[in-house]
Amino acid sequence: MKKLILLCAIVLVLAAIIMACGPGRQTPTRESAVGGTTSQAGLSADAAQVAAERGLSPDDVTAALKTFMPSGQLDPYIMFASGGQGGQVLVVGVPSMRILKLIGVFTPEPWQGYGFGGAGNAILAQGKVGDNEILWGDTHHPGLSETNGEYDGQFLFINDKANARVAVIDLKDFATKQIVKNPLAINDHGGSFVTPNTEYIIEGPQYAAPLGWEYSDIANYKEEYRGVMTLWKFDRATGRIDPAQSFSIELPPYFQDLCDAGKKVSDGWLFCNSFNTELATGGVEDGNPPFEAGTAKNDTDYLHIVNWKKAEELYKAGKVETIKGMPLIRLDTAAKEGVLYFTPEPKSPHGADVTPGGEYVVVGGKLDPHVTIYSFDKIQKAIAALNEGTMTKDEFGVPVLSLDSTMEAQVELGLGPLHTVYDDKGYAYTSLFLDSVVARWTLGGPYQGLHPEEPWTLVQKLPVQYNIGHIAAAEGDTSSPDGNYVVALNKWSIDRFANVGPLLPQNFQLVDTSQTGDTMKVLYDMPIGMAEPHYAQIIKADKLAPLEVYPVGTNPETMQQDPNAITGPDQAKVVRNGNNVEIWMAVVRSHFTPEHIRIKQGDHVIWHFTNLEQTRDATHGFALPGYNINLSLEPGKTETIEFDANMSGTYAYYCTEFCSALHLEMLGYFMVEPN
Repeated sequence: MKKLILLCAIVLVLAAIIMACGPGRQTPTRESAVGGTTSQAGLSADAAQVAAERGLSPDDVTAALKTFMPSGQLDPYIMFASGGQGGQVLVVGVPSMRILKLIGVFTPEPWQGYGFGGAGNAILAQGKVGDNEILWGDTHHPGLSETNGEYDGQFLFINDKANARVAVIDLKDFATKQIVKNPLAINDHGGSFVTPNTEYIIEGPQYAAPLGWEYSDIANYKEEYRGVMTLWKFDRATGRIDPAQSFSIELPPYFQDLCDAGKKVSDGWLFCNSFNTELATGGVEDGNPPFEAGTAKNDTDYLHIVNWKKAEELYKAGKVETIKGMPLIRLDTAAKEGVLYFTPEPKSPHGADVTPGGEYVVVGGKLDPHVTIYSFDKIQKAIAALNEGTMTKDEFGVPVLSLDSTMEAQVELGLGPLHTVYDDKGYAYTSLFLDSVVARWTLGGPYQGLHPEEPWTLVQKLPVQYNIGHIAAAEGDTSSPDGNYVVALNKWSIDRFANVGPLLPQNFQLVDTSQTGDTMKVLYDMPIGMAEPHYAQIIKADKLAPLEVYPVGTNPETMQQDPNAITGPDQAKVVRNGNNVEIWMAVVRSHFTPEHIRIKQGDHVIWHFTNLEQTRDATHGFALPGYNINLSLEPGKTETIEFDANMSGTYAYYCTEFCSALHLEMLGYFMVEPN
């Protein structure tokens, strides 16, 4: 309480100083700055002088205090953001907005030794497209594992839009454990989102294509191109996706976009928006309208409403066709068996976001100034009222529920509404791409009593810089959002940071949403200079329980005891069997055992490393020049590399992670005798 009172006093005093020190006025003396001695006010003269000299406003000072994290103190929230074309995941503290880690996922990451000889090589190899090795990805939508619609802090999933892949990240060590390649799709966009108890990871589609990425000319678009939604079964016991219990649902050749899972009252259902109900196929070189024009002719597109529990029943009953090993519920079956329904949605939508209690789905249309709110109760009543004789269907036979029968309300927000997240005060927050603002508006129904304003009403439009795409709130897409913070994920930064050449960083802006009404403020600008993040989720830090060290001998891929682990330097050895040489190496401050490895050119080398440390942060590295090998050996980890010694010579291997005063002395020699 004393600290809180002191902080408040500092803010009030600084505000008074700054308001008194306009342009042309003298810098206040110590006495005039604080109305007495600094010890009386609890404010140093240096702090007052810095604020005055820099022309900081009261809002600047408040923002600085709200985001400052003193040395040794920890952020209460952790944000997981996609790394875009970098193919990775960013870990960011909130509200400090400090990058804490870059998790290697689809792209080799040298600091973690991911893809440079150890377990990461085998994980990256899981993501092959056919026989082609793919060593990059376009990560878009991270999804935290959930229990009863709440983040549980156990796993994180991320999709690769470019290659229709999904990765599993274990939050015990913040490391990628699995990559699965969709055998039916070549692109995805709507993943990765989870059902409320992480029964399935949803991989939504994007651009229609022949299933299994077979060849078909685009002249056959309507007949042979399709969308596909995949429900990957997740096994918590193993911490892995189980492809053998996963299945897909065939969709029309619209461009499906973002998906969200129903929760609480709408548990068992999925919602996915779409565009290109026009079935445009582009071809400007042939005189056709470009995709951007052809996909924007219709006044509405279709919100996809999917009964995933019914789909699961059909899959288990064998009402599927298997293509390239993936069980597929065909489109006509999905339409006839009550799996798939449509209802009109705003033009060119981008975001279908379920409210915390699952009562509503909010959709923003990029070419419509409104967000449209759909009632799950009304959707169910409209489905129940369907009559085969009078039912409206799209041209692929999918039942279409009228907009009047499913819509609860519309709220006019501005230009380019995209994504919506929620807080604990009954507000929704929508990103407006063209207006470059965060719009705060009120929810109705069961949320109406949480705020004083009228339901379904715009409350505030806060400018951000610039062209906000996705938006994230503290636990803002769970069953019980936290409030306090929203992060605007802006596509452009233009003049916000130092000019670093034509390729500029993206800009994350932290927004204070802790108070009700027209009170949102931007607190912090954070440059992201490593590709374009798309979506993020923010979890309470105390829900995470990562390891501090691995138990000695842990294999990071299996998270089990490695059979090749050793427990001390006395077990280190080199064993030759013909042209195969196997090495068991102990790693501990500040030496490798053994330090001399002698082999012959052409030998096949299998090399096991065990970091014997059990002190937190006592990480060692291992670099072998010339062989593209670089490992991160965290405390307790056992890693194995395997390669052919095809180059003769003498190679000094060394520890790459500064580990002790004798770090530079932690080395050895790999001597390859020529043939």
